[in-house]
Amino acid sequence: MAKTASKKTSKSLLTPASFSFFKNYINNASPVGFESWGQRLWIDYLKPYVDTHYVDPYGTAVGVINPTHPFKVVIEAHADEISWFVNYISADGLLYLKRNGGVDHQTAPASRVIIHGKKGPVKAVFGWPAIHTRLSSPEQKEPTPRTDILWLDCGARTKKDVAALGIHIGAVVTYQDGFDELANGNYIGRAFDNRIGGFMIAEVARLLRENKKQLPFSLHVVNAVQEEIGLRGAEMIARRIKPDIAIVTDVTHDTTTPLINKAIEGEVATGKGPSLCYAPAVHNKLLGIVEEVAAKKKIPVQWRALSRSTGTDTDSFAYSNDGCPSVLISIPLRYMHTTVEMLHRDDIESTIRLMYETLLTLSPKTNLRYL
Repeated sequence: MAKTASKKTSKSLLTPASFSFFKNYINNASPVGFESWGQRLWIDYLKPYVDTHYVDPYGTAVGVINPTHPFKVVIEAHADEISWFVNYISADGLLYLKRNGGVDHQTAPASRVIIHGKKGPVKAVFGWPAIHTRLSSPEQKEPTPRTDILWLDCGARTKKDVAALGIHIGAVVTYQDGFDELANGNYIGRAFDNRIGGFMIAEVARLLRENKKQLPFSLHVVNAVQEEIGLRGAEMIARRIKPDIAIVTDVTHDTTTPLINKAIEGEVATGKGPSLCYAPAVHNKLLGIVEEVAAKKKIPVQWRALSRSTGTDTDSFAYSNDGCPSVLISIPLRYMHTTVEMLHRDDIESTIRLMYETLLTLSPKTNLRYL
């Protein structure tokens, strides 16, 4: 494995305008099946840096540079965030839920949420009994959160109150928590998985345009929908674009916090660069090119080994059509699928640089044949 060292640059890749978009994009809701709320922001930001753009029937947004060239390269992220659906409304106005994606029920109690109803957003909270009432005797066993016993309280006390607020069965629910900054270059927010990816691929397009780079292929900047419920958006758009190469970016686990088994999950840490991986869907020759770029440009990288699948849109692109050489470039993330997902500013910049520099090495003549 190539050893790479971190290289600090005096000038940040992120501009005040791009950082402002980043924060706004993270704070905006984009739940599975309702990604258009975030896609509008993303497209508006991307437009100056691409030649054309379109949105497919289910909301995957695509910006295209050099659209007439027959050789197609994709850089891709997914736009959707985990959320909840209102599933049942009790007589006393409490709301019971179903998952919309892999939302973690154990982190829900006492959280603040937004219910996206027909009359606009409605604030609510996940209720939970006070500790005094949960432990009324020493022998009593602590209740643990389960989806079937969690409820939302929006201030309504009857079904009629709920209806008056525009809340209905099927209304989608997202967490209220937004972007914030911690010490030492760490950021927190909900849905960094994977709107950080959408931000990074947009920044790659911005750098290409601002640096006046002419690519010898058509670049499709893809922000896909419905990854969190089975990679569905990538599956659809891969069949439409029929790319020759795909570079996918998503989050991966920082495994250095307590309660994570490194023997199972490997060792990856925030602040130490993007993570590359070996996996069946990851094309070994394309991976080698990315590794060479990282070494040449002194971009720090970390490594993981994955098993049958990557669990990301890489799988959908790799196995689409007649097969598409694909690679996954992940950014380390702490506390995935919570409202306080945490990543490091240096990793954002390093991941953007790695995608950008990799694109500048590719051409229709790049040899990706195994034999």
